[in-house]
Amino acid sequence: MYQILLIDDDYELGELLQEYLAMEGYQLTVCHDGESGLAAALTGKHDLVLLDVMLPKMNGFDVLKQLRTESMLPVIMLTARGESVDRVLGLEHGADDYIPKPYHHHELVARIKALFRRIEAGQPKVANTWIQVDELKLHKATRSVKLNDEEVELTGAEFGVLLTLLESAGEVVDKEVLSQSALGRRLSAFDRSIDMHVSNLRKKLGERNDGKAYIKTVRGQGYILVQD
Repeated sequence: MYQILLIDDDYELGELLQEYLAMEGYQLTVCHDGESGLAAALTGKHDLVLLDVMLPKMNGFDVLKQLRTESMLPVIMLTARGESVDRVLGLEHGADDYIPKPYHHHELVARIKALFRRIEAGQPKVANTWIQVDELKLHKATRSVKLNDEEVELTGAEFGVLLTLLESAGEVVDKEVLSQSALGRRLSAFDRSIDMHVSNLRKKLGERNDGKAYIKTVRGQGYILVQD
């Protein structure tokens, strides 16, 4: 059974989600402030965090920033509807996905299932091999990424984006394809999630030996992983 951690100061929401997610086969633990939520997230007992932005003691962005210094635990941010800046900041700080409030429980469960499917898809029981393009390589089974034999820590969404680009190295990959494969959902209008995940990947990968970025933007089409 997947263990989910909800960090949200809405007590009624926590009780409702505990019941609803239990019916879906998930066990939910609830923390009502940022400090206790961060401590719980760092115990290693959970498979996913649902993280609200507005929290007492420590806001959601600070929780996420501190969590990412020690853990790549998948995180879905819960943001206020219409606050696109919250979504961008969450993705910049390493969130795997976001869902605007108020949301329908069915949509939340769909996002959770999509994220877990992506994680499971990256852990096949066969093909214990690396996918490699030049000095960059990725291992599906262990979800490991290495650049010049140095480990690169990626979030689940970043891993999904990079995997899709590596599998189509040298070819343009449409943003819609990246959204479906990396986030498990269609790309909606004004959704910058893929752009932010690619931006984070560029920062983590740095430049190629020729001084160019590993991932190139093809305006109006998508992204391409550059190879020699």
